[in-house]
Amino acid sequence: MNVNQLIGKPPSALAHFLNTLSTGTSPAPDVKSYSDIVYFNYSTLGISFQFSPRNGTSEQLRDNDLQLEAVDVYNAPSVNAPARSTEPAFSAYPRLPIELHLAGTTPAVITIAKDTTGREFVGWLGEPTRKGGGTGPSSGSIHIWCEWSQHGIMVEFGGNDARGPQAWERGGDAVWRVVTVFVPKSKSTDE
Repeated sequence: MNVNQLIGKPPSALAHFLNTLSTGTSPAPDVKSYSDIVYFNYSTLGISFQFSPRNGTSEQLRDNDLQLEAVDVYNAPSVNAPARSTEPAFSAYPRLPIELHLAGTTPAVITIAKDTTGREFVGWLGEPTRKGGGTGPSSGSIHIWCEWSQHGIMVEFGGNDARGPQAWERGGDAVWRVVTVFVPKSKSTDE
């Protein structure tokens, strides 16, 4: 099962997928619940699931009341990237490369490897619908990110090429740090 096929499912539907990621029993998630969203974080598996409540608030946490809205897949790029103490320590996703299936586009499938760069994402998906980050001094800036809303893909990039002055000039060589897959948005909902 690919990551795209998980969107819209309740937490119980993820059991088989999670079992394919671990060598033994799947670890229990670190659950973070807020009024409008619930995160199931599997930091040792390099993946996080974002659920929204369908009936009421997230306080109920019943399986059928939660619907998967987005999946974050983590990479550990082998580039010169200092760790930030405020970020959760996610391991790299163990089943790289990952394939993402895109509806009605060419290419219909993109394969994201551990070393896939910003240049490759733009080559596959075109210019991003939204982008940000990369501003400020290199010691405190936000890494660059790109979103292709129509495909339901957001990519955060890591390493020194993805932050600080001239980050956008160097960003083509930046390796991905987090890929988020979500329900694609039509142009009318993007505006």
